[in-house]
Amino acid sequence: MPLHLAVTLFCATASLFAIAGADDPYKFFNWNVTYGDIYPLGVRQTGILINGQFPGPDIHSVTNDNLIINVFNSLNESFLLSWNGIQQRRNSFEDGVYGTTCPIPPGKNFTYILQVKDQIGSFYYFPSLAFHKAAGGFGGIRILSRPRIPVPFPDPAGDYTVLIGDWYKTNHTGLKAHLDRGKKLPFPDGILINGRGPGGASINVEQGKTYRLRISNVGLQNSLNFRIQNHKLKLVEVEGTHTLQTTYSSIDLHLGQSCSVLFTADQPAQDYYIVVSSRFTNPVLTTTATLRYSNSAGRVSGPPPGGPTIQIDWSLNQARSIRTNLTASGPRPNPQGSYHYGLINTTRTIRLANSAGQVNGKQRYAVNSVSFVPADTPLKLADYFQIGGVFRVGSISDNPTGGGIYLDTSVMNADYRAFVEIIFQNNENIVQSWHLDGYSFFVVGMDGGQWTPASRKGYNLRDAISRCTTQVYPKSWTAIYVALDNVGMWNLRSEFWARQYLGQQFYLRVYTGSTSLRDEFPIPKNALLCGRANGRSTRPL
Repeated sequence: MPLHLAVTLFCATASLFAIAGADDPYKFFNWNVTYGDIYPLGVRQTGILINGQFPGPDIHSVTNDNLIINVFNSLNESFLLSWNGIQQRRNSFEDGVYGTTCPIPPGKNFTYILQVKDQIGSFYYFPSLAFHKAAGGFGGIRILSRPRIPVPFPDPAGDYTVLIGDWYKTNHTGLKAHLDRGKKLPFPDGILINGRGPGGASINVEQGKTYRLRISNVGLQNSLNFRIQNHKLKLVEVEGTHTLQTTYSSIDLHLGQSCSVLFTADQPAQDYYIVVSSRFTNPVLTTTATLRYSNSAGRVSGPPPGGPTIQIDWSLNQARSIRTNLTASGPRPNPQGSYHYGLINTTRTIRLANSAGQVNGKQRYAVNSVSFVPADTPLKLADYFQIGGVFRVGSISDNPTGGGIYLDTSVMNADYRAFVEIIFQNNENIVQSWHLDGYSFFVVGMDGGQWTPASRKGYNLRDAISRCTTQVYPKSWTAIYVALDNVGMWNLRSEFWARQYLGQQFYLRVYTGSTSLRDEFPIPKNALLCGRANGRSTRPL
């Protein structure tokens, strides 16, 4: 290990005990981020590799582990990684989006200090700047339950990460330039499974055994359907919540979503298609991988099995059937159903409407008419150092304004420990997907048309799924409940990646006047400083 990396790691480790559980295990990762040639759809492209891998290496962890991830940026541009679904309890400084964390300059490194506090489940990491996500740099995250915490199914014979997503043959720099010129993204060229194009990926199984797949849609634009020829999928976990164990022939994953399914290799010994296809598109994109039995008598043959294509009702009914397993333990031994969210009175209702339009002749996307523009300084640092003029609290309304789109650095204030209802209203003809950093929330309702207060009569106030990313169907709404128990500056964004890049996001500032470590950790000692925070000091090492 180079001396400067070793020194950085030592300093980071020395500071851990101030911000992470000293009694919990530590896991150390050294990652070098580089460009490299990749050929996922048969043509040479410039990909973003981590330690030479595309996709990047998996992170394997256990509830409450401390993850020390030293990232060296060998690109010729600034870089950041974010951690989709990792809640960064009391520590939004480490969230890895530009509103919270300074980019890692070319040729420099930064050590993330994360704790997967009170979490289990399947998630992923991704590059958050400059449309880098279209070049790779993503990988799976799994958080296992602690050994003494019961899991509501037997240990599988194997546990596989499956990263699916639509893909372009155009390099990320070309896609970014296209967006910067004010154009919409074209239709993708294909779909990848674990970084491979049609027929390129495979999963090996033994007859009669049961396996777990941790599937994430890491794509840019489309909802996807996942299925395995002649095999049933039993859903067991969604973004950190054990679900009722419902069996499906195929499952929809919308942008940014993750889930775990079990399947049993209970068919005659041969190879079978694994199929991923786009939803709600014309044409339908389809790709395949291979499920290979160890004693296979033959290769896959014939056409891949079909799946749902444009049917909204099919997807909506499946989404409504995904419920929390109330008797299963989560990251702690108490049952998931012991938190009776339906008995808590909400203190605020926030209605968010997405829209698309032109500003100064260029394509933009907005939330409540505000199209987000990044400031010259990460918002969390401006807040911490009390630097004026970077953002205005309240620069986005709680309700749709109905006006034209305009540009601003939109930040919404919220009180620590408030219990909030958020309505996502989608008046467009797309399937929208929303993600909130720092939290899981209860998806209490979704339906077509306009949300009204009378819509609450149909809410699921007993066993709604708790997750961090939810879809909103065309001309429809989705309602969530969220307990704002995590102080910080948190990104709420569309997972439709061109939309978030062109403004369909904002920051939720969950604020308390308390300076207690019980409420929020201080700025990390190794935090990078940039913009108007340059020259400030964090804390002495």
